[in-house]
Amino acid sequence: MSRKPLIAANWKMYKTPAQAQEFVSAFLPLVAGHDRDEIVLCPSDTSLAAVIPAVAGSNIAVGGQNMHFADEGAYTGETSPLMLNAIGATHILIGHSERRQYFNETDEMVNKKLATALKHKLTPIVCIGEVLAEREAGHTDEVLRKQITLALTGVTPEDAEAIVVAYEPVWAIGTGKTATPEMAAEAHLLIRSEIARRLGRNIADSIRILYGGSVKPDNATALLNQPEIDGALVGGASLDPNSFAKIVKY
Repeated sequence: MSRKPLIAANWKMYKTPAQAQEFVSAFLPLVAGHDRDEIVLCPSDTSLAAVIPAVAGSNIAVGGQNMHFADEGAYTGETSPLMLNAIGATHILIGHSERRQYFNETDEMVNKKLATALKHKLTPIVCIGEVLAEREAGHTDEVLRKQITLALTGVTPEDAEAIVVAYEPVWAIGTGKTATPEMAAEAHLLIRSEIARRLGRNIADSIRILYGGSVKPDNATALLNQPEIDGALVGGASLDPNSFAKIVKY
């Protein structure tokens, strides 16, 4: 089954609104007319309102980096799906390893956020992945199966078609280390088999699974040419428009 690749930029806690607009101005001409891949920019919340109108009419979508699972409420510092919908965001990162590591997000919270994203027609990019100690102990398969199983709890095959999964080995994020294309493809096969077990082979074959973990222009081609890898979630290398454009055009 043909799956359109998705290349997403996670800017994390970088770029003011003015810097975000500067990026878009430089980036748009570099990817004009590029329709092989879906391109998504995920700026910080303060830059969403600057980036969304800046990319209007282009081939670029915009997503948030985090959201609460409630529609509204007394949750200081949080962003609701209704707020994201209102300003025109279309995608949302869920369960990024830094959210799990630094802000104690659990698999159960990831599941709640996923259900909320689907309810409000936001395309969820659900992040899963093992830390170095788990890989070295031989627990990668167990960790990935558990994370994907808990994330998909209560999700129907009909709802699942909108889901994107991002495999991000935590030991390769911001470290300069990268899983080999073969290691990444093996993990993607396992994730797809677990999705098939829960939701059926047809759904598993339609869901895009991205790789994230120190993706750069010089390793993007080798990674993204693996048939099981359907795109990339890019961190540091997405902060520069020329660098990110090179990845998009792998």
